[in-house]
Amino acid sequence: MATSQYYGTGRRKTATARVFLRPGKGTVTVNYKPIETCFPGETHRLVIRQALVVTETGERFDVIATTAGGGIASQAGALRLGIARALVRYDGELRSPLRKAGLLTRDPRAKERKKYGMAGARKRFQFSKR
Repeated sequence: MATSQYYGTGRRKTATARVFLRPGKGTVTVNYKPIETCFPGETHRLVIRQALVVTETGERFDVIATTAGGGIASQAGALRLGIARALVRYDGELRSPLRKAGLLTRDPRAKERKKYGMAGARKRFQFSKR
């Protein structure tokens, strides 16, 4: 193997991210495009880089990721979890600061299913007395 790489999978809502960390200069590539084209909002880019900032490894690795499903916000959350998991694979000592920052916890919130006889998950149809 020519170069070493570290893998992590992240999920949030219905989004999935496959993340590879490779030694490099700190570039982030998502779906073979630069991060700026996939995530035009600055807040999403900050969320994605959060794990690298907490562990101070931002300039040490290139992040290559593929995302599928969900929207922009949930893909950013999935990427954050994937990067954090890949960093733990790289160095187990980083687990503690990542855990303290809450970056290793998978966000379990997802859309609640629609129930029969109701307009949505919880909303009911308008009641009619007669």
